[in-house]
Amino acid sequence: MKKALILFLFSLVTCYLLLTTPSFVYAQALPQPWKDISANCVAEDNVATIQGLECLFTNIVRVLTPIAGLAVFIMFIVGAFQLITAGGEAKQIEKARKTITFAVLGLVLFMGIWFILLLIKTITGVDVTKFEIPK
Repeated sequence: MKKALILFLFSLVTCYLLLTTPSFVYAQALPQPWKDISANCVAEDNVATIQGLECLFTNIVRVLTPIAGLAVFIMFIVGAFQLITAGGEAKQIEKARKTITFAVLGLVLFMGIWFILLLIKTITGVDVTKFEIPK
């Protein structure tokens, strides 16, 4: 109980200090051209269009792909740690095996979906790996 109270007070003081500490505010600079963005993302007059969803989808996939790989890697580490620390208990060993099995299943599923999309692209010639909104 004492540790929980100390942790709560520490987090409360930290939040207070973060919220009350002044920070610098800079004036907005002149508009700079976007880098690494296709021409479909920004209209000529810098007004958002429905084509901006293509960029949003691309950015989400670019972020989620490494996160999925990191999650699989972490699950392998957790499963291996559980297996090492099981101490011969059948229940703990089974739990560790399930964790590693699900990590492998996630990796195979993730790679399998990508290979299926590439197979569809190869067979039909339609690039289903790119999200495009017709103009």
